[in-house]
Amino acid sequence: MAEDTETRPASAGAEEREEGEIADDGDGSAAAAAGRVSAHPLENAWTFWFDNPQGKFRAVAWGSTIHPIHTFSTVEDFWSLYNNIHHPSKLNVGADFHCFKDKIEPKWEDPICANGGTWTISCGKGKSDTFWLHTLLALIGEQFDFGDEICGAVVSVRKNQERVAIWTKNAANETAQISIGKQWKEFLDYKDSIGFVVHEDAKRSGKSAKNRYTV
Repeated sequence: MAEDTETRPASAGAEEREEGEIADDGDGSAAAAAGRVSAHPLENAWTFWFDNPQGKFRAVAWGSTIHPIHTFSTVEDFWSLYNNIHHPSKLNVGADFHCFKDKIEPKWEDPICANGGTWTISCGKGKSDTFWLHTLLALIGEQFDFGDEICGAVVSVRKNQERVAIWTKNAANETAQISIGKQWKEFLDYKDSIGFVVHEDAKRSGKSAKNRYTV
């Protein structure tokens, strides 16, 4: 999957940008560059969201620190954005960076997400960049047989590890969930077992929630 797509170098000055900030190339929005070439539309529009880690230390409602960055609907717009925002290895501890289908918010309370769950892959510090990119390419490229069941994905940077997770719509659809989990591992060439946790179980039990499915 990943071999079919060229990764273009990030633009200069990326290190000086704030987290979640899109660089300006001097001609206006970085995303506007996509309009100067023949666009290749995606099947779905997608939105990048950023969860500010600083806000998590204040007494605020869960989800109130998540804000949308930009919505894209073409291949060119995706690369313009991806190459001008921080990759997971450059994010601060506590940050969550999401890519969800347009009109779906990365929250358990969103009606489309409410009855779903997550497949999660964990890796060491600084190791999630490749997993994150290949996951994004599989999502926006509609590589999953049950792609309609997918809400989006999130990469989470924590003190001792990083995690990439795919959110799905209907946890009760075992056939779809197993297919998504198996295909995701194949796309990433990931050999270890991964588990699927239902959102409702996670809300009740937190980190002790048990896997509903494992592949």
